[in-house]
Amino acid sequence: MVLIKNLEIGDFFEGFYLIKSVELRQTRAGKDYLALSFQDRSGTINGNIWDANPKAVEQFRAGRVVHMRALKELYNGMPQVNKIQLRIANDNEPNNPRDYRESSPAQEKDLREYVQSIVFKIENATLNRIVRAILKKFDKEFYEFPAAKTNHHAFEGGLAYHTTTMLHLAEKVCEVYPQLDESLMFAGVLLHDMAKCLEFTGSENTSYTLRGNLLGHIVLIDEEVSKVALELGFDDDNEELLMLRHCLLSHHGELEYGSPVRPQIMEAEMIHQIDVMDANMMMMTTATATLEPGQFSQRVWALSNRNFYKPRND
Repeated sequence: MVLIKNLEIGDFFEGFYLIKSVELRQTRAGKDYLALSFQDRSGTINGNIWDANPKAVEQFRAGRVVHMRALKELYNGMPQVNKIQLRIANDNEPNNPRDYRESSPAQEKDLREYVQSIVFKIENATLNRIVRAILKKFDKEFYEFPAAKTNHHAFEGGLAYHTTTMLHLAEKVCEVYPQLDESLMFAGVLLHDMAKCLEFTGSENTSYTLRGNLLGHIVLIDEEVSKVALELGFDDDNEELLMLRHCLLSHHGELEYGSPVRPQIMEAEMIHQIDVMDANMMMMTTATATLEPGQFSQRVWALSNRNFYKPRND
C-alpha cells in the first residue's frame, strides 16, 4: 500500500484508506456527488465520487476503511485523487479504522504523569481543588479527544498533547517572568480547552455536538468551573475563582475569535499567547512534514492562507 504522503502527482495507485469525512453535495447542474477526505497515518487527501447513487451514499460513510484505486493530480493547485474506484474492505483485509488515524506522538501514560506533576505545582488551594475535580470528571475524554476538528492537533489524543505542550511552555514562561502567578497559569492552561470534551463528539469522525454548536467550549468550560465551584462551596465573588474564569473566557484573545472578554490580567494574556504559539507551531509542522527540502507547503488557511518553506539543510 502506498502512503498518502508518498504519492506523487500523476501516480496511479491502490491501497486501503480510511474515509475521514464525507459530504453529499450538488453540482451547479443539480447532480448529487460525494466529497470525501481519505486518511492514513501519514496524511489526508480529498476526492469526489461523481456518481452519488443511493448505494454509494449508503456504503461510503465516514469511519469506514475502503480499498481505493485512483490517480493523484492537481486541481486549482491543490492535490486530490481522481478516477476513483472504491469498495469497502472485507473481513480478511486490514479494516480497523484505528490503524489509519493519526495519533498523538506522546504516550498517554507519559502525558498523565506530567499532568499530575503539574497539578502538584498548583499551590493555590482553590484552583487546585477545581482543577482536580474537572480532570476527574473528564479523565477518559481528555486523553482521547482531539483539540480541534481540522486545524491543529486534530487527532486522537490531540487535546491532552496540546495541553501538555502548553504546560511546558507555561513553565518556561513563569521562569522568565516570576511576576506571573504559577498556580493561575497552570490551572488556566489545564482547563482552557477541557470543554472540547463536550463540544466534540469524539476522535472518530469528529463533529460538533448540539452544545458545541450552540454554545462552544469557552462558554461550556465557564459553566463547568461555576458548577464545580458551587459544589465546593466557593463564593461567586472569590477573586481566585474570578481570575481563573477570566483566563478561560479570554483565552481566544479577541471578541471576533469567540472570547466574550479580552485578556485583562497578565496570566490571561500569556495563556492566550501560548495557546496561539502551540496551535500555529502544530499547523506549520503538519504543513511541512511531508515536504522535501526546498519545497513550499500548500496554503494554510488558518495561518492567513500562507504557505511555508522547508529549508535545505546543507
